[in-house]
Amino acid sequence: MNKPIKHGYWGSTVDYRDMLKKIEEIGPILEANADADEKNRELTPESFEALKPLRMSHVLATEGLGGAQLPPTQVLELLSAITWWSGSAGWVSMVHACIGAMSAAFLPDSAVERLFGPGTDNRFSGQGAPLGMLKKVEGGYRLTGKWSYGSGFSHATYSHSAAFVDDGNGKPAKDEKGNVIVMCAHAPIPEHKQLGNWDVLGLGGTGSIDYSAEDVFIPDDLVFPILTAPPMRLKELFSLGVVGLAAIGHTGWALGTGRRMLDEIAKFARSKSGRAGLIGESEKFWYDYGRAEARYRAARAFVFEVWSDIEATVEAGNPVSTQQISLVHLAKSEIHEVGVEVCNFAYRAGGGASLRAGVIQRTFREMMVAANHFTIAPSIVTSAGRDLGGLWSDRVWQFYDLIEKK
Repeated sequence: MNKPIKHGYWGSTVDYRDMLKKIEEIGPILEANADADEKNRELTPESFEALKPLRMSHVLATEGLGGAQLPPTQVLELLSAITWWSGSAGWVSMVHACIGAMSAAFLPDSAVERLFGPGTDNRFSGQGAPLGMLKKVEGGYRLTGKWSYGSGFSHATYSHSAAFVDDGNGKPAKDEKGNVIVMCAHAPIPEHKQLGNWDVLGLGGTGSIDYSAEDVFIPDDLVFPILTAPPMRLKELFSLGVVGLAAIGHTGWALGTGRRMLDEIAKFARSKSGRAGLIGESEKFWYDYGRAEARYRAARAFVFEVWSDIEATVEAGNPVSTQQISLVHLAKSEIHEVGVEVCNFAYRAGGGASLRAGVIQRTFREMMVAANHFTIAPSIVTSAGRDLGGLWSDRVWQFYDLIEKK
């Protein structure tokens, strides 16, 4: 098998096509366990053990840290492939991949040597909203807080939790420009209390629980400023920031979900009994299916156009531009919106069969949950539109806000 062309910027030790082959091998296991994962409210041991050899938390980390250093388009394909078999397995994989990339990108050398050094196999999970407080002490901080939506938390080894820095009076400290200081803190998972609270419409197998920390010590080198962190390595790619890296995960997940629903409703229509036989002979069904295929493929092409352009930019030694980040947000939103359309079409076309436990019902529920995620909020798309339309062309992205340059 021919190896993919390398551009020098990306890793050379891992061929993502070998990983795709491995996903095909474990896919039936993930699919067979999807219902049990939901009932378990987190991935079952069998599902997690099947995923573990992929080391998804290392796919974007540099080879120097034991990572694969893959380009984003290949990571999108990997996440899409996992998600096709199981939405919950895909979601946990994308969280571990993206937060692993953030830790590998923004933590100082002393920290990454411990977290990514030889003999380690860490996975990272947590919440990027500042729902805790860091109190400065000798050698580090004391972290206290409570967070929600810790996807894959029980399968991780280290947390990733955003928190304000205490000004000494119990209030958020501010920098010299008057901005609040928000840090991302890392701590071993056992030092947290896992609070559960994951009884949801879809993605039940992701274990996206509430969790808390009570006066947990965080060394100085296990924090980074989540809003303004400068990349410490692979500086061109990681100029995407935490939000740009998160976008890879959410986009890859939506790619896999939309594709699976289209494949599933087409398979259903090809059967010859009951309602399936009726829609299989329906001109209207196949017209609607053709339109859904076209919209999905158009959104997918947009995604890969945006990310291929980013790869070319970083390969040339340049950081990612504000406009490219805006396009990342639009592509991420569009693949989700199309996914909602596809799932609505398939759910309605399936009739009573869609109501019953199975791939169509589960995929529909999962897409509806993902569509409510903050990362595709209308305000983000609005800001991206203002940037691309020239109204806010003098602004820059900071987290999920397009702010005036300072």
